[in-house]
Amino acid sequence: MRTITLTTEWRPDDIYQGIIKGKLCSLCPDITIIDNASNIPAFDIMHASFVIRNTFRNYPEGTIHIICVHSEALPQQDHLLVKAGGHFFIGTDNGIFNLVLNNEIYEAVRIDSYDDVDELELFARVAADLMKGKKLSEIGNTPVKISERFPLRATIDKDVITGSIIFIDSYGNAVSNITREVFYRVFEGKEYKISVQSNKNHTGHIVKKYSDVPVGELLARFNSLELLEIAINGANVAELLSLGTGSVIRIENIKKPVEPDHLF
Repeated sequence: MRTITLTTEWRPDDIYQGIIKGKLCSLCPDITIIDNASNIPAFDIMHASFVIRNTFRNYPEGTIHIICVHSEALPQQDHLLVKAGGHFFIGTDNGIFNLVLNNEIYEAVRIDSYDDVDELELFARVAADLMKGKKLSEIGNTPVKISERFPLRATIDKDVITGSIIFIDSYGNAVSNITREVFYRVFEGKEYKISVQSNKNHTGHIVKKYSDVPVGELLARFNSLELLEIAINGANVAELLSLGTGSVIRIENIKKPVEPDHLF
């Protein structure tokens, strides 16, 4: 049984959920529809791309991923069908495909082989045609390059990494764009201080689990995505420290002071 996932900026009780699911069930009844993520902040393709990039490979190959985030077609933003890594993606060329796939090899076509229908009908029809075994060239007549838009990367200076918060999870934990590899490339065997948003909020070590520090204490850890995460054990760090996407995180080397020579 083939799977279709939905990543949307709609509330779970929004009418659009029922409309697109109803259309999909009518056009291709033998499918499984999964809400990969809903209630993405409106128009926030950075948030949506982070979710899709880190989830789509968990689904079986051949899965169709419908993306309804900032998805209205505009003069310079066509609706596209993209195939990459054995998966299919249907959405709008607003930069999200490049953010999801990064350097992944892909095929992409502009969806231009349908009558003038609304966006939800269009996406459902494309998914149904894929289910029927149609090729990309039969669905879109025009091969295209996806629009380029790249995620923010952490910067490295001498003994300093400057990154930013790119995602806040359901518990208020703040995920940064600093990878484990980058961190240890700079700070392996060195003393360091990790500060977030302000020099007042800092820690000097990495832990494995939230419970490795007392309740209420700030901590830093690498999550399952190998990204540096800032949290407070038992509390919502984003609320307490007013963190959001774009908040700055800075890691710097702390050189131990040299003891002065004693005069005898």
